[in-house]
Amino acid sequence: MLLIILFPNQAKAQATGNAIKASIGFASSSSYYLENYGSQDELDVIGGGLYFQGEYIIGVKSWVSIRPYAGALFTSVDKNQNLQNQPQYKVTTNAFLLGGKIRLCAPIPWVAPFIEGGIGTSIGKFETITPAVNFNKSDLLLHIPFSIGLAIGRRNNFEIAISGYFHPAAKQSSGVFALGYTFPLD
Repeated sequence: MLLIILFPNQAKAQATGNAIKASIGFASSSSYYLENYGSQDELDVIGGGLYFQGEYIIGVKSWVSIRPYAGALFTSVDKNQNLQNQPQYKVTTNAFLLGGKIRLCAPIPWVAPFIEGGIGTSIGKFETITPAVNFNKSDLLLHIPFSIGLAIGRRNNFEIAISGYFHPAAKQSSGVFALGYTFPLD
């Protein structure tokens, strides 16, 4: 903190120009509800898969940026053939994501923590089949993205982030662990 106060011109968390960021990661979709919560038969229905996303970065200041994005999220449920009488619960997402986010980033060289949030739309197929929810539609749905992470490297071009995409209509959320790289355009 002392270095940031003494040398504010040298402390930059992200470029103030335009850039493109590409991310890839592991995604997991789950229902908003735990089934049979508190009992021995408690069950959390989860699906896993892949996540891809590209962002166009508009750097307003070194600590704030606007980020329109487009991406894809593909999750499915593993079927365990060894379990007899396994319930046919599933939570899956196969969708394209479009939207915008705002990022607030600490202006720290080499390791800059950030938080971002926004709003977007998902276009695709959503399944949330549990005793509490029966949602199975191919539709256009609202989602709310939220991320925390670290921008690392000399120019903070590499990123490690944990993101969440909340789909209120489908009663499901998707968690993502992603790695990203930023390509400056200016």
